Amino acid sequence: MSYTKESLSELSDYYKKQLLEDTVPFWFPRSIDEEYGGYLLMRDENGELLDDDKAVWIQGRAAWLLATLYNTVEPRQEWLEGAKTGIDFLLQHCFDADGRMFFHVTRDGRPIRKRRYFFSETFAVIAMGAYAKASGDTTIADKARELFGKIIDYATVPGLLTPKYTDVRPAKGIGVPMIMINTAQQVRETIGDPRCDEYISKWIAEIESDFVKDDIRCVMEQVAPDGSIIDHFDGRTLNPGHAIEGAWFILHEAKYRNNDPALIKLGCRMLDYMWERGWDQEYGGILYFRDLNNKPVQEYWQDMKFWWPQNETIIATLLAFTMTGNEKYADWHAKIHDYAYTNFHDRENGEWYGYLHRDGRVSVRLKGNLYKGPFHLPRQEWYCWQLLQEHFSK
Repeated sequence: MSYTKESLSELSDYYKKQLLEDTVPFWFPRSIDEEYGGYLLMRDENGELLDDDKAVWIQGRAAWLLATLYNTVEPRQEWLEGAKTGIDFLLQHCFDADGRMFFHVTRDGRPIRKRRYFFSETFAVIAMGAYAKASGDTTIADKARELFGKIIDYATVPGLLTPKYTDVRPAKGIGVPMIMINTAQQVRETIGDPRCDEYISKWIAEIESDFVKDDIRCVMEQVAPDGSIIDHFDGRTLNPGHAIEGAWFILHEAKYRNNDPALIKLGCRMLDYMWERGWDQEYGGILYFRDLNNKPVQEYWQDMKFWWPQNETIIATLLAFTMTGNEKYADWHAKIHDYAYTNFHDRENGEWYGYLHRDGRVSVRLKGNLYKGPFHLPRQEWYCWQLLQEHFSK
């Protein structure tokens, strides 16, 4: 199939309507914590609060969303004020004495859990950058750049966060270079930083050299430090949706660099390989885990459908189509879009369920927890809407 100009226009209108009339209203304003600041995001299918703890990385994601809507859609005062309450909560309650951030805190900001990885920090950086652009607050912009420098060190200095590997099976994951590419892209687009271009190029090169395996048409989730494959459960486990998210980060960079052909080729190869491995031929949708050699996967949720891989694949396929004109990507986009909005979307209450069984039955009816909140779905709807608007303006 292919998309006509009229069908793409209808798709643009659909994403805009879903974002502004369905997804965002599910979360806001009711999720803003008027007493302690930040957001109360652990919600049932109808919006009822299930738990008042706060996942720090999702506090940053929610603040990023509100500030980004203010910057790119409409300067609504409630979005700016809503973003500010998240930024204030992060700065006042979510940093430990060592400068690292917590992962999980109580409603009033007392620490519960801290992780070795630094994803809380990456989302705080993009939230502060987006808010600084929206508000004009140069102090917050400086804080964002300072924290960006710290996470560059976390990502590049061996043993800075954890001791150097001393076990017999050292490994590295694709998650760090992926998230750092997107963090740097967001910083560059909101407040600017001279380090962004250089490090984005380094992290893309690392992904291409160590994680993309053209000979077996695969993007690895984890490899040995030299990029070789580790033939054990963890080393063979693939996460197609995660690799596809990395593919669209690289395609986005290609677009920024005047449609850089080498980056378009890389991003499309990554999408091709992991669509082949991740798309469920029987029921549709992107499977959560796959084994490199089609052996059994260790994790019991391996054949479930989580919400976010569908969101990332919707972005990646639409971006690939608009950049290449290849009708294969239009066909894939239509398939993943139709599957996701048919099975995940709650037409009665708004937003998406997070977790489906392989056959499309809803596994649990909540909309928010420590891992799911207002990010992957609204980012997808916002990005696809903006992408199509830009596509029509050319």
